[in-house]
Amino acid sequence: MQLFLILVMGVFCTSLSFADDLLGLPPLHIPANNSQTEDKIELGRILFNDIRLSADNSISCASCHHADKAFTDGLTVPKGINNQTGTRNAPTVINAAFYNTLFLDGRAKSLEDQALGPFVNSVEHGLKDYTKIINVVRSDTHYLQMFKQAFNLSADKISIEHISKAIASFERTLIAGNSPFDQYYFGRDHTKMSDSAARGLRLFRRKGNCANCHEISWDSALFMDNRFYNIGVGFNRIKSKVNAIKSALANGKKVDQLGLTTLQNSELGRFNVTHDIRDMGKFKTPTLRNISLTAPYMHDGSMKTLEEVVEYYDKGGDPNRFIDAAIFPLHFSKHEKADLVEFLKALTSPQLLAK
Repeated sequence: MQLFLILVMGVFCTSLSFADDLLGLPPLHIPANNSQTEDKIELGRILFNDIRLSADNSISCASCHHADKAFTDGLTVPKGINNQTGTRNAPTVINAAFYNTLFLDGRAKSLEDQALGPFVNSVEHGLKDYTKIINVVRSDTHYLQMFKQAFNLSADKISIEHISKAIASFERTLIAGNSPFDQYYFGRDHTKMSDSAARGLRLFRRKGNCANCHEISWDSALFMDNRFYNIGVGFNRIKSKVNAIKSALANGKKVDQLGLTTLQNSELGRFNVTHDIRDMGKFKTPTLRNISLTAPYMHDGSMKTLEEVVEYYDKGGDPNRFIDAAIFPLHFSKHEKADLVEFLKALTSPQLLAK
């Protein structure tokens, strides 16, 4: 109830009033066709955790987004039905309510769109269509009562769109700010970060050029910019295919005719959405909030520690012909690397540490 009231305050005020848990976050906008209500949020929470909404009754949304792991799963890549593994690391759902696009390649435009994707992914929930989900909901008396309360619907009127709206409403409550950084930077309490973390912040904004993509504005910081970049990670997996892909595009052929493996196709990133060769190997900037809780890192989960991530950026990534111009050697000292890691640890929200 308390979180719901905080959300309402954040949504309907013209500017966020920085309630404790929201310090450092921008205003939260709710779609006009999916208003937040307590009943809908609770329905979404139950759906999010229901393993019956998968082909073999083993996988729920929460299987890859654990509350005690900052809504990630701690795995390199997630496991779905029949112990199958995916090709991309499971990103945190926390603060996803603020994003312009969802999934690492940005293929979904809203939380409502995103909520439906995993159900019909052959590796994740493994459903061929949404029929089973509708049948589960319509045959469960508790669900029928909840849908009546949330949407004023009878059983025969419940659709997959109502299910996606409920899940999205729950996900919009998964927000976290008020980290030591927020208290230091936005709250102006300079006792909240260590001297090492404060030095790391200066490196982050200046020498490291990190804030170029992981943005900090004057009144809020999502530590992401809703844009896409090729930073070199994983690109070696498709480097040998680039010329063939360019040739296929020039000749009006489909890339899926080139015999790419599932992993290679995944590494195309944003290109799979736009079919623009300039988007080859690009992935969405991830948030850095709560990053100390969400290892492993990068879109493929290939880096296990924050120290490894800092080393990667310090060396200038793995160069390729599409790598972003903002990726170049940084020449950090040993102490600077340690300060930057301390700053990243200061981005953890206290309510998540309590879990």
